[in-house]
Amino acid sequence: MTVFPLDHETDTTRRAILAAMNRLFAGTPHRSTGRLSVSQLAIEADVKRWNLTHQHTDLKDLFQEHVAKDEANRATQARSSDAYEELKAKYTDLQAHCRFLEERLRTYAAALNLLSLEHAAVTGRDSEAAKVRTLPRRRQRTP
Repeated sequence: MTVFPLDHETDTTRRAILAAMNRLFAGTPHRSTGRLSVSQLAIEADVKRWNLTHQHTDLKDLFQEHVAKDEANRATQARSSDAYEELKAKYTDLQAHCRFLEERLRTYAAALNLLSLEHAAVTGRDSEAAKVRTLPRRRQRTP
């Protein structure tokens, strides 16, 4: 949160504007709706709008600059939270897909084993020679 110092200001209008800017950026307006606009800043500071647009343009420009930075930060945070939610959804989908593939693999293994036993019975070989042997699984690396 940005805090605009009032220490070096002697002009009461400038002090009121800076104090209003601090309240608006802190989200605790006293007189205005809290929107970050020059009109609402004038209402919050209890000064005429022309004081900002004609007399104290440096404070108006400073306010607008910080509003633009604040909006950019909000947009960046919204994008990053959206990306996080999207990644979580993809991860959930991938987990479900992996469960499905593992179940299909178990089904295929059982079918192959049954087919090999049936083949052994038909060809007359012993059942021990016809069994499908599983290969050792590689250990999965944990991140």
